[in-house]
Amino acid sequence: MTYSIVARCARTGQLGVASATFSLACGARNEGARPGVGVSRTQAFPKRSNDPLVLNILQLGFGPRKAMELVAENDPDFEYRQMGIVTPDGSVAMHTGSMARPWAGHRTGEDFAAFGNILVGPQVIDGIVAGFQAEPAEDLAERLLQAIEGGRDAGGQVGVSGHVTERSAWVRIIDRGFTPLLDLRVDVHTSAVHHLRHIYSEFLAEQGN
Repeated sequence: MTYSIVARCARTGQLGVASATFSLACGARNEGARPGVGVSRTQAFPKRSNDPLVLNILQLGFGPRKAMELVAENDPDFEYRQMGIVTPDGSVAMHTGSMARPWAGHRTGEDFAAFGNILVGPQVIDGIVAGFQAEPAEDLAERLLQAIEGGRDAGGQVGVSGHVTERSAWVRIIDRGFTPLLDLRVDVHTSAVHHLRHIYSEFLAEQGN
């Protein structure tokens, strides 16, 4: 039960990913961001080796759709998974497997892919997209935070007994350098998306913004 967004800022060329989930420590599973190559995010019964494999394929010069196809050919359980990819030129590829637990789905647009599983419904994806697109002149980190806040505010995740809270959340931004520009995570909290916003505000204050 997770929702995520991978995206590119057309103004700066930065790439980023943000996620929120009932599971713990989603930011610990962060092998899928490589400067100059792209961002890949796998979830819903994730196979962690798929993300670095995608990046290796992209680095060989293949596009994101071909990278997705090659990974699928070597993953017999690919239909249980979701995967979103974005590259430095803004190309996007997205997959929601037919066996992903409902409600599961995605939306793609210019420079982004938004996706989730075990959600209350498609309105969560709409909320993610609306948050991301609300202030296009803002920094990518702010837009990604607004995206997952939009998903949360639209109802977020659901369990057998109804709504479940997001217990971990994460945002990461990369540019051309080896070190991420931003890598903030909440591993366990009763309101992880809200707490991630607090951490980001503290980060900006430390940077003098």
